[in-house]
Amino acid sequence: MRARRALLFMPGDDRHKIEKGAATGVDAVVMDLEDGVALNRKEEARETVRRALEKVTFGRTERLVRINPVGSGLGEADLEATLDGHPDGYVVPKVESPEQIRWVSAWLAAEERARGWPVGGIRLLAILESARGILNAGAIAVADDRLEALIFGAEDFAGDVGATRTREGWEVFYARSAVVVAAAAHELQAIDTVFIDLHDLERLRQEAAFALQLGFDGKLAIHPRQVPVIQGVFTPSPEEVERAKRLIEAFETHQAEGTGVFAFEGKMVDMPMIRAAKRVLARAGV
Repeated sequence: MRARRALLFMPGDDRHKIEKGAATGVDAVVMDLEDGVALNRKEEARETVRRALEKVTFGRTERLVRINPVGSGLGEADLEATLDGHPDGYVVPKVESPEQIRWVSAWLAAEERARGWPVGGIRLLAILESARGILNAGAIAVADDRLEALIFGAEDFAGDVGATRTREGWEVFYARSAVVVAAAAHELQAIDTVFIDLHDLERLRQEAAFALQLGFDGKLAIHPRQVPVIQGVFTPSPEEVERAKRLIEAFETHQAEGTGVFAFEGKMVDMPMIRAAKRVLARAGV
């Protein structure tokens, strides 16, 4: 699974901003057809996204498209209009049940077969941003093999439950943690919510560091200036990478010798520590 330290939202109706996002070196650009586009500009945005997928040079950046919610009457049109551009994946917002993910996956599978593309090649990421979505996080996480990440949407969640957003964020702490737990339980990535203050980069760094501490693999960005801060936080240091490599090498050696639990640099090692080391290497892209 590819590293997704930062996912940068760019409005789907603005080719210039999409190009600017693609040039940042961010792990993923999310071309937005949902909240970032006015209702009377949806058709124009779909065409802009399709052309961007075909013409813009993204380099190693993942090309994602956020569609409108399943059942909104707009989501299927988003898929139909952008699939010719063969995006790497789709971000599905306001997911509240596994059926929503399965519907998108089945639609994609039919199109992949018709076009001779590998079935399952287009990945899905689900945004959980309501009380129902959080309660069903475990079921959503196992909805389909295409699903690679759960994303937490704090702003919509707070609105759904009637919470007041605060600097500390305790009103969304339970839901934030629930996304991490569901993702980890089913070996998916967990992506943290947006940070809406575009100017307080130090506070962004602190929030990203807290998200990493909670177990998130990455964080959403809404402006290019946020990207280096977020990716910096979620990039392991060279020392962390080297230690993780040594730990996994020691583990493999002991496994070959038939040894289970062993000591490494003065500490007893078991499988949770090995999984943590593998997560460090995954974030580092090793």
